[in-house]
This record gives sequence, structure tokens and C-alpha cells, in this order.
Amino acid sequence: MSTVHPDHRTPLPLIPLEERAGHRHGSRSYLTCLYRCGNACDQPVPNPTDHPTIGEEIAKAVGRRTVLRGAAIGGGALVLSGAAGTAAAAAADVVERRAAPRRAGGPLARADFVAVPPNRNDAVGLPDGFDHDVIIRWGDPVLPGAPAFDPRALTVDAVKKQFGYNNDYVGVVPMGRDTALMVVNHEYDDITLMYPSGTYTAEEIAWLGIYTHGLSVVTIKRGRTPGSWRRETDLRKATKNRRINADTTFRLTGPAAGHDLLKTGADASGSKVKGTFNNCAGGLTPWGTILSGEENFNQYFNTPGAVPAGPTLADGTELSTSYSRYGIGQSSSDPRRWYAVDDRFDLEKEPNEPHRFGWVVEVDPMDPTSTPVKHTMLGRFKHEGANVTLSRSGRAVVYMGDDERGDYLYKFVSAERFWRGRGGRARAHNKGLLDTGTLYVARLTGDGTEDGVYDGTGEWLPLCTDTTSYVPGMTVEEVLIFTRHAADLLAPTKMDRPEDVEINPVNGKVYAALTNNSNRGASFPPDEANPITTSMVRSSPVSELTTATGNRNGYILEMTPKRGDHDRTEFTWDLLLVCGDPEAPETYFGGFPKDQVSPISCPDNVTFDSAGNLWIATDGNALGANDGLFRVPVAGPNRGQVKQFLSVPKGAECCGPLMYDGDRSLFFAPQHPGEVSGASFDAPASTWPDGGDYPRPAVCVAYRA
Repeated sequence: MSTVHPDHRTPLPLIPLEERAGHRHGSRSYLTCLYRCGNACDQPVPNPTDHPTIGEEIAKAVGRRTVLRGAAIGGGALVLSGAAGTAAAAAADVVERRAAPRRAGGPLARADFVAVPPNRNDAVGLPDGFDHDVIIRWGDPVLPGAPAFDPRALTVDAVKKQFGYNNDYVGVVPMGRDTALMVVNHEYDDITLMYPSGTYTAEEIAWLGIYTHGLSVVTIKRGRTPGSWRRETDLRKATKNRRINADTTFRLTGPAAGHDLLKTGADASGSKVKGTFNNCAGGLTPWGTILSGEENFNQYFNTPGAVPAGPTLADGTELSTSYSRYGIGQSSSDPRRWYAVDDRFDLEKEPNEPHRFGWVVEVDPMDPTSTPVKHTMLGRFKHEGANVTLSRSGRAVVYMGDDERGDYLYKFVSAERFWRGRGGRARAHNKGLLDTGTLYVARLTGDGTEDGVYDGTGEWLPLCTDTTSYVPGMTVEEVLIFTRHAADLLAPTKMDRPEDVEINPVNGKVYAALTNNSNRGASFPPDEANPITTSMVRSSPVSELTTATGNRNGYILEMTPKRGDHDRTEFTWDLLLVCGDPEAPETYFGGFPKDQVSPISCPDNVTFDSAGNLWIATDGNALGANDGLFRVPVAGPNRGQVKQFLSVPKGAECCGPLMYDGDRSLFFAPQHPGEVSGASFDAPASTWPDGGDYPRPAVCVAYRA
């Protein structure tokens, strides 16, 4: 299909979706659950193993404390009962607070602002003295020839040249003093919000949805106010702009490339894949390319026929859970039905096609003619993103999270070392660093009650190198294609939805956003004295706190590599934040007084400023308010002081946080504005950012006014 005509259409038969208010699971709307992850919480938990969960390890640590109620809500934190325990905790706290970074940072790092209060406004909220600009919105032109955006007259040809839907990760690569390339993921489509009822057929909707995914590369230039940016609207000058979509060929690299399990009817080589889908977060490499994670890819595959049996591994074992472990199978609630228009999404017809998704992809924004790659050496799972640092030996180290209830944290260490320099040889060498090395999965252990500190130790367990498997019964290629199965056999620690995992460039520590797990204590066993088995939530910013089961608000995990070296397999960990409302007894804010912090719920993505402050974007606020972006010092006297810097519009989540240009520019991307239960294109819950008839996801930049 190349063109969608607006006349004489058969109305789209929408998949049944209950038009009701409220939330389906936790704090997410019915629309978000359906389109974002395919109602993943309705499916059996993909990880059925019985080894320890992160909740159980946290219980060993947090359970060592008595939560100070009453006065402690205003005064501080989780402390040990007894004088000895209190002294130990206080001593550890003093060490952290004395370790203040020496660098003052740029304007946004050192800004003194009044925190934005929780709200439900259909607007971006910022403190006084700050402003923001919308850089680009859904449907804006990316390539020459793109028509003016009109949601009532969309064509596939137009969508291929326009900015896609539901922007997520934002990366910025400088080109010159006043210009840069902005790379943006387009995570998923929402049929209910995107299209007027009765305008398109089911087939047209499917093709439009397929092509609205992918990535956009957009030229931006400085605005007049320091910190502001705007897109280059003269597309004749934007020669590096690119729209990566379902027509874009990706090259599979690494040990699994060419394996029989990656071969399809359209690709007998098992090395070339069309498109990338459900790209969530990502990261910028030291060699100037962008990494992007394929996350909830499972929901695009379905079949009206029979789900194939699992493959037989090299040792003769039948992997019967090869699809279900990734949440893949028949789904009656599939709103897209891509399998009806393209056989590659039909499990029965192309059983290997799902194996070609769930990878980390790498894009070179500086070369619009380059072929992007999918790195099999980084493993296949629901990648939230991937972030790179260099170890002391010069090796590339990649940290990753598998965004699923009860899944794992991963790390990759390259075999080769990074070459410094800007020449072609160095760049070519560095772009191959992620093809050979060692893939690890994390096991976290609480360290007992003796030290009185809520922390523990961790170990990175090797899964495989590019030549050797450390998982009994599985080859290297099988470990990489079925990474979840391989990891299960090593009994790593189950996590509560590990999402963004990033390295603080100032202190070298690693911070993981663990978003939530509303089933903690139900399908997941309850933890001993673990406050995260029950959470305090609100239905609106002004409503009373009520008790809900499970871990509704999430936490931030802080990991310190042994001797500060990311090559090492040993690390220590602690809970920097137990998120939620400061009035709730289970919450903890790095020891900072609880009456001086903003409520925060469901951390999703993070970034850092040049002073080492942590900035946290949220997704799915369980405290009744809009999502937002929060600044948190991680050292010094204000360690743990959560302050809300901005809030995003009604129904949106805050995506893509990126601090840039000496802390003058803070990029953020409100995704799915107006995605609340009962909303539709014809009855929108938001009209952000234009105030017109419907909402449009967009990328913004905040700066000091």
C-alpha cells in the first residue's frame, strides 16, 4: 500500500476496548496497557523460575530497619532500631554526604528553583524563571517532500517522511558550534488516539502503524536564548535528516548473525532485517553513534493459526517456552493485527521472525546512507536501552535492563579496546567493539544485618563470550537468541522491571530505574518485612493516601563497581530511593529529610548533569498526578533531595531526558499526551501542544528564561 485515500472507506473495526475511566493495572490507563505493551500484565509472568527476587534481597536490607513513623516522616528516613544501628547508618550517611562533587555544574545543575507541585494540568509545568520550546511534533516534516500533517488524510508515503508517533529516547550529536543532530525513537502507535473514527480501514491502519515506528534523525540549531534549540525547517539544508522505518535494512552482527534460527522466507542469510519496532530508550556511544533498545516487540507477532513448537537446541533439548518466555503467542486483544497484512508478523508462517527483534540497534547519525546494525552480542530480551562507558583498560562496557516483572540486569564488556582519534580507521574499529566480548547477568545479595546499612554485594555472572558459552546445554548462538532462558539457568536476581541503567560520568557509579511491580506479593511471593509489598498511593494529588498491594512506586538502585572499574565482575549496591509519597512510611530519599522532597512515583529513565546530579523521568505516576522530571543530588549534604523540575501534560509520560550544552539545555519528550481511559481522537483528553482538536507527542527543550 502506498497511498491511503480519504474517500469511500470501510470504517475501522476497532478491537474491543472498554470505554471506562480509571486504571487497568497500577496507574496505567486502559489505552496505555493495550498499545504500549500489549496488556503484558494480563499474561502469565514470563519468568517462572524460583530463584531469588530483588525484592527478597531488598527485604534483607530494608527489613533490618524500623521505619520511623510520626516525626520521622518529617525528619528523615529508614534507620536501625538501637543505638549501634543508628550510629552505623549515620556514619555511612556522613561518608556519602562528605563526598560532594567538586564541579559546580552548569546553569540547570546549580539552579535554585521552587519545586513544581503535583498537578493534572494539560501543559508542561516549569518553575518560575525557566521556559521550554517544542522542537518537533508527530507529523512534522523530516524529509523533503513531506506534506503538511493532516491526521484525516494520512498516507504511508507521507508517514515515511514525517516525524513518527510516540517519541521516546532523545540523543543529540553535535555537528558544529550551533548545529546538532537529534535522534529520536518512535516507540509505539495508539490507534484510538491517532485516527478519526470511520476514516481508515483496518488494513490502512495496520500499514500506517507499521511505518510510524522506527527512528528520526533531525537537524537542530541554537535558538536566540541560551539553551534553546529549534529544528532546521529548510530541509534542503538538513542533508543528514533521516527517517528509519520498516523499509530500512538492518544488518545483524555478532556471533548469532546467520544462525538458522534467524533465517526467514525473505532472508535466507539470517543476517538482514527490515525495520526496528518498539524502540524505547537508548544511549550515545563514545564513538558518536546512537544505541536504541527494542523493547515490547512481542506484541506485534500473532497468528490465527497454530503457535509453532519451540526449536530443538544443539544438545537435543526442545525449548518449548521459546515464545512464551518472551510473551509471544496468540492474542485475542491484539489491536493492530499486522499479521493480516504482512506474513512476517504471522507466527505460524514465519516462526523465526520474532527472533530478529529484541536486540540493541546502532545507528550512525552522521552518515544517512549507512546501514544500521542489530548487535546479537548484547543479547535478546526486552531492551529498555543500552548505555556505554569505558573501563580503565579502555574497553567498552554496556549496561542494560530487561523491562519485565521479574527479569534481569545485564552488562557487556568488549574484548577489544577503544581507539582514540577521529580518523576513519579509529571510527571503523570502534563501531565493531560491540561484536566481541563477554555478556553478563547480575546477581545481587544482601549483606546481612550486622553492618546496619541498607546495601549489599553483587556479582556479574558470565553468560558467554563470542566464542564460549558458560551456560550448560546451550551454544553461544543459543545463549544470545534466547538470553532470558540462558540467564534463568544461572539464577540471577529477579528485578522489579529494570528499565534505564546509566553511568554517572562524575562518580562512576551505575544507576538503575526499577519502575514498579504491582504484583509483588501476589504472583510474586511476599518479601520478609519488605515495605515494597504494599505501597501508599493516591487517586489525585489532593486525595488521601490509601494502601495498595505490591510495589507501586518503584526505586532507584545505585551500584558501585569494585575499585571503580567497570571491567570487574564484583560490585556493591544500595537503595538510593524508595519512591513514593514522603508522607508514606515505606519511602526513603537517601537519608534526606522527607518533609523537604517532592513525591516521586515510577522512575523510568535517567540522565546526569555535569555536577553528577541524577535527573529522573517518570512513567505511570501512582500518586494521582502527571508524570514529570526530577533532580536528585547523589552526594553531599543534599543527597537524596528529590525536587520536581517539570511536569508533562495530562496522560503523558516524560521520556527522553537529556542534559546538553554545559547544562544549559534539558531535552525531554512528552509521549502519548491524553492517553487516558475513555479518550479517543474524537473525544480527546488532551490538546497539547497546539491547543487544537487532538494531542501530538513532541520533543521539547527546557532552559533558563
